[in-house]
Amino acid sequence: MTKENRKADQLIAVILSGIEDVKGQNINILDLREIENTVCDYFIICEGTSNTQVNAIVNSVQKKVSKEIKDKPWHIEGSDNAEWVLMDYVNVVVHVFQKHIREYYDIESLWGDAISTEIKTSY
Repeated sequence: MTKENRKADQLIAVILSGIEDVKGQNINILDLREIENTVCDYFIICEGTSNTQVNAIVNSVQKKVSKEIKDKPWHIEGSDNAEWVLMDYVNVVVHVFQKHIREYYDIESLWGDAISTEIKTSY
């Protein structure tokens, strides 16, 4: 395993932990590495039940990643209305949706060639 893969795996684990800390739902990881011309290696997609929870997920992920691996997102978009917030960690992009917005855009289907991993939560 290369150093870059280990770093991505560690980042993904911390992001998932941040999502789970505030009970983010329907977590899915899309592995885009085998698809040509993608902007990143992984998408992590999840949803919150309200603007407040979407913002809580984003804040939780940001704090946890900053504290545990001293990294910060290159860019965050969508925080103002908190219906779809995108957190760009360069090789890993996190999409935090409200349910109706996630269903409307259905990005999992747009990236149907990606290897998809559903994360089971205990809540």
